[in-house]
Amino acid sequence: MTTALTRIAVRSLHAGRTALLGAFTALALGSALIAATLTGLAAAAGLPPGEDRTALIAQLGTTCGVSLFTAGFVVASTASYAVARRRREFGLLRLAGATRGQLTRTVLLESVLLGLLAAATGCALGRAAAPALAHALVAAGLAPAGFRTGTPGWPQVTAFCTGPLTALVGTALAARRAGRARPLDALREADVDRGVMTAGRWLAALALLGTYAAVVAAALTGDPAELLHRKTYTLQPMLLITATALLAPVLARPLLRLLTRPATRPPRLVRAAALGGLRRTGATAAPVLLATALAGTLVGAPTTVAAAAAAEARARTAADLLLTPGADGADALTAALRALPGAVVSPSAATPLAVVEADGTAVRAEGRAVADPAALTATTRLPVAAGDPAALDDDSVVLAEEWGDPRVGDRVRIVLADGTRRELRVAAVLRDGTGANPVYVTPRNAPGARTDRIDVLGASAGAVTALARTHGAAVETRAAWLEAHHPADDPRRIRRIAAVLGLALLYTAIALAHTALTTTTDRRREFGLLRLAGATRARVLRLVATETLLVTAVGALLGTAATLTTLATMDAALHRAGAPVPLTLPWAALAGTALLCALVTVPCAALAALRATGGRPGGSARGA
Repeated sequence: MTTALTRIAVRSLHAGRTALLGAFTALALGSALIAATLTGLAAAAGLPPGEDRTALIAQLGTTCGVSLFTAGFVVASTASYAVARRRREFGLLRLAGATRGQLTRTVLLESVLLGLLAAATGCALGRAAAPALAHALVAAGLAPAGFRTGTPGWPQVTAFCTGPLTALVGTALAARRAGRARPLDALREADVDRGVMTAGRWLAALALLGTYAAVVAAALTGDPAELLHRKTYTLQPMLLITATALLAPVLARPLLRLLTRPATRPPRLVRAAALGGLRRTGATAAPVLLATALAGTLVGAPTTVAAAAAAEARARTAADLLLTPGADGADALTAALRALPGAVVSPSAATPLAVVEADGTAVRAEGRAVADPAALTATTRLPVAAGDPAALDDDSVVLAEEWGDPRVGDRVRIVLADGTRRELRVAAVLRDGTGANPVYVTPRNAPGARTDRIDVLGASAGAVTALARTHGAAVETRAAWLEAHHPADDPRRIRRIAAVLGLALLYTAIALAHTALTTTTDRRREFGLLRLAGATRARVLRLVATETLLVTAVGALLGTAATLTTLATMDAALHRAGAPVPLTLPWAALAGTALLCALVTVPCAALAALRATGGRPGGSARGA
């Protein structure tokens, strides 16, 4: 029987190759990108430790995660519609004696075979694309000059395994639905979809929504800063997006009715067609939802965090001028600045250190060594939660709440830059904010640190500039320093977003084009009946174009709702962390993505309708 099921699966793949082209393309692209990004990660792991290495690993990891999710989403959406359109085939197999388990295993076997073929194709493409990816990262300034990829074998093996695994997971619900096919489905002729929301679909959607709500609630009540990390705001919304896609048939009904008011005759026809084919509606709306939600979150989330960090920096920076010492050193310059009338001078130095947590793990942290804590409190408005930063001395430390929620007077173990371990008393605790608080120590606890920043308050700008010029130092006003270190539009951040979002939009554009062509071609009989009822070919084309545009709008609205939910949780986290910013939706990204989706779906659907309405209406009506 297994051999017979394998033959059926192979023949089904061959017969339905056109309908599965979108899933194959998504899996092949996913495997290629995973192979290329994992090869890049292997090369990035060999770079010297530093900010460039960390940023590159984060970029490649994000790209890999988004690629895997998008491929799985597209496969699941395609498989759901493909199984629904084969209900008569499954009914005939049931009439021929096939059991529910055999049908389920057949669909799963088809998905594995499809995944193996796509993975083999994708791995070959990924191996060839890895050097081009490295070159593109260097050209975009996202990787250091000279970055090259090697030829390790494990990325190819991993990418090959993800193909069939992603296909298997993506078709699990669809396979279960195929197994529930009844023999009488072989006689079914109606084109109206009923029972779209099965118990399994409800259960999966509610489980994902519950998981998302639980994760967000736990973060808001425990560590709100967790919601502000790139990994969290990139991957966590995927739970919400998937749940919304599963609930799309339920959510689409009221939106379709709302968008087709007033109920004049043309909107009634469009609404009836969209509501009568909820599987078709969901298959088209799901990729639009994915594209819009990813665009909204990938653009809106980092922009929200950057805006909060910039507002936080503006609120904390009290210095009038900020200097960067030159090669001559900072001691003489600091002494000269302190001699100016009314000047408050706070020199500081960056120092690498680590905080030892309760379980003994040493976590690296950004440290700042300050020689004059009183001057620090004058030039920097620290978000003090408890204690007094001016009390910092050689036996104490000032750090944020995120380090195990310390209390003033507690002893904290610190690993200094030279590897020395010290146990320091907590002099003050800072509120977390956006998580940009350094750990403050004195120069005695910062071996080898050299002053790299001098904050000056209350002195004449001309006198400070003259001294800076004399000692070979660079000087910036508060506004210029904030613009340089906390820009509203960071070019590197924009390039990171564009790299990930561009890949996601490529996926969804392919999926949308394939879905629009397939779902519209399947309506040949419906179009024939409309022609027999007196509708002209042009009228049918207008009906299809309007319905497709309507469904695209529904998907865009659902994606906007998912984006709003994600950004609202981040806004709540920022309020809890003490760094509130106004909630702003990335309207340009949302509108641009919705327009792009419409430019793909409407022409493809119209082209498919044009081909489906060719010939005599009677022939189309019989070609169910």
